[in-house]
Amino acid sequence: MGIVDVVVIGGGQARLAAGYHLRRKKLDFVILESQSTPGGAWQHTWDSLHLFSPAAFSSLPGRLMPAQRGQEYPNAAHVVDYLADYEERYALPIHRPVTVRAVHRDGARLRVATDVGDWSTRTVVSATGTWWRPFVPAFPGSGAFAGRQLHTTGYRSAAAFTGQHVIVVGGKNSGAQIAADLALADGVQLTWVTQRPPRFLADDIDGRALFDAATARRRALDEGRADTGGVTSLGDIVAVPPVRTARDSGLLKAQPMFERLTTDGVQWGDGTTARADAVIWCTGFRPALSHLAALGLRGRRGHIAIDGTRALDEPRLHLLGYGDWTGPASATLIGVGRPARDAAESIMGLLRV
Repeated sequence: MGIVDVVVIGGGQARLAAGYHLRRKKLDFVILESQSTPGGAWQHTWDSLHLFSPAAFSSLPGRLMPAQRGQEYPNAAHVVDYLADYEERYALPIHRPVTVRAVHRDGARLRVATDVGDWSTRTVVSATGTWWRPFVPAFPGSGAFAGRQLHTTGYRSAAAFTGQHVIVVGGKNSGAQIAADLALADGVQLTWVTQRPPRFLADDIDGRALFDAATARRRALDEGRADTGGVTSLGDIVAVPPVRTARDSGLLKAQPMFERLTTDGVQWGDGTTARADAVIWCTGFRPALSHLAALGLRGRRGHIAIDGTRALDEPRLHLLGYGDWTGPASATLIGVGRPARDAAESIMGLLRV
């Protein structure tokens, strides 16, 4: 059994930001990652995915992301290279591949059970994100549909759908980007379906403004002022270049949500139908927290009650990088640094006791 002061669980940018700040505080820690190679979920995204912000505004603490030649907004492969370089630069103590099965209370310590043995620790930082828990809604007729159904996580490129009619469901960034990818490809028929009319952000707004909006909202709520609405007050879709091109070419015209799936497509409430060979559900994610089930902390909507990043009912546990509920824009590269710093500071205080 390994014995350390802090175990960080996760494979993406949140565990790297946590590692950076824990290293600066000279704490004894390990990072347990299930993937065999660096990059977290970024190495599993679709081929055309690009960041919402320029490289300089998509950086983890301590090291700017270098610009990608010929690209204002870096692609996923560039992010993977940056994350691999980051963990090597700071010599982070990463163990991979290690699958964490459960975290248990063990007297004054916590026990992290894995597929290669257990770790005993005084504190845990859970930074597993959401990519590994895709959400697909239960929908009438889904069992009868004879075509292919996949989630955002299963999409790679439009080439796999040449000669097919594809229905993309989802009115936020992943839905718009995948719909644009298909709309701009030769030989693909697209129907884009959204719950409400898509809301594109102004063309000059990117991830920098979104981070500022999320931060301002959190500050207002913490100070007891009126909710500013945060990112949602600006819109739902960042108009990155491919999305902008498809939209301006008239190729991104969303249809309202259908009522049910049929054997060979979908049907709306007024009886209108559309044939489909495939349906891509860009319907979001849920926090990947099954490894924490033994602690009995999850409440409504699957969240764990926290103060900052610290679990209220288990102060030895911190959650990092799951979205705004664990820090403003904490699921983003630029946004995770501040809550990671705060988590490290809180852990330092706990370990002094």
